[in-house]
Amino acid sequence: MRDPMSLLPIFLKLEERPGLVVGAGRVALEKIETLLITGVRLRVVAQQARPEIRLLASQGRLAFIERAFDVADLDGNFVVVAATDQPEVNATVYREAVRRGILVNSVDDPPHCDFYFGSVVRRGDLQIAISTAGESPAVAQGLRREIDEQLPQNLGPWLKTVGQLRREVLATHPAGEKRKALLHKLAERQFLQSSSSAADESGVRPLIGDESALRGHTVRGEAGKVYLVGAGPGDPDLLTVKALRLIQSADVLLHDDLVPNAIVELARPGADVVNVGKRCGMKSITQEEIHGMMIAGAGAGQRVVRLKSGDPLIFGRAAEEMKALREAGVTFAVIPGITAAFAAAAAIPCSLTDRNAASNVVFSTGHHAQSHNHAPLPELEDATRIVYMPGRDLGLLALEWLQDGLPDDFPCAIVSHAAQAGQHVQRTTLGQLKEAPTTLSPSLLIAGWTVREMGDERIGQAVRETAAVSSHR
Repeated sequence: MRDPMSLLPIFLKLEERPGLVVGAGRVALEKIETLLITGVRLRVVAQQARPEIRLLASQGRLAFIERAFDVADLDGNFVVVAATDQPEVNATVYREAVRRGILVNSVDDPPHCDFYFGSVVRRGDLQIAISTAGESPAVAQGLRREIDEQLPQNLGPWLKTVGQLRREVLATHPAGEKRKALLHKLAERQFLQSSSSAADESGVRPLIGDESALRGHTVRGEAGKVYLVGAGPGDPDLLTVKALRLIQSADVLLHDDLVPNAIVELARPGADVVNVGKRCGMKSITQEEIHGMMIAGAGAGQRVVRLKSGDPLIFGRAAEEMKALREAGVTFAVIPGITAAFAAAAAIPCSLTDRNAASNVVFSTGHHAQSHNHAPLPELEDATRIVYMPGRDLGLLALEWLQDGLPDDFPCAIVSHAAQAGQHVQRTTLGQLKEAPTTLSPSLLIAGWTVREMGDERIGQAVRETAAVSSHR
């Protein structure tokens, strides 16, 4: 086999050129369908044929010769495919085609191929072909599926518009750097995005200055957009697929301080990455400045990702940011993420709801966790309480809850670095919560009867455990 590095990826014009396929089974049919797209004048030689191939022949789309292959069938062809289930026939086709200087592909036989059929993604005139030099067609097909899912469906019509405008620019603008820059500006767009988000976007960025209208054709602009994205609890494997795509395609990435480097480093090279986090009251940047950065980026036509730890809509000041974006007329979208509460519950592990113990889940922060309702509580509190950022002194929180009527042995668990390397789970009770050792931030408190260990009616003493979580960095 020749060195795969010597392969030249090219796109051949086969329209009206003569081509031959030897064989008419299932594999041959796949190659025939691919070749017919090109407009090649195709002949098929085989002793038997699938009904689909006979139908194509009856429609005049190819010529079917129902007999055994003869080496003379090769004469005069530009391209040949050997696709029989007889290795000796395929070998003869290859050998004789090489002698005649004809490009030949012997299906599933890389040593006997002058070229390979790539896995192709098509959007009108746009084609993306993937080849593994015959090493693994399955890998090429997998990559094709991934690209196909991310590539906007409207690229075909968009490309035709760009092509027409390009020809008009060439006809009306003198050669030079200005024309070159205009052509490049015309072709700008964000290509890899989910097809659902592309369906309502023109994809054509605005041209600059007087070049925005060319001989009556107005190019619809693609304004910048802001995405409020949940980074999850910190494990890159727990990112949503959409969050990962946006992080990898962002022009500007504004991330919280709690988002670990393993996720921040997923940003594409050249992206403007800024830490805009505020932790423990330490503010290196104001909320108004964050608003300004998002609005400015979108105003410059950029894709801005505001990356928040956990889920963006839970204790992430998303309400303020969405209000600022609305008032500035900036388009935005929210991409949910796995909130820390769910990761912490999985770390224990416990269910946050239980038909026998908890039919409600209460989310709060350490600042607002103290109850202001002093009505008597039932013996079994019918809720799991989750406190984000509970703070270092849990004694005041415990006192408030005890005064509200929660029992001394109400089960509690403090989870730090949930779903990350170094994850730590500390079990205790409400009565002993004030004595719990200080945990590393970020941490979260879960309290409720669902937290008790399997088989325990109540937890009588603090139990500490550490969960070893493998890192996927």
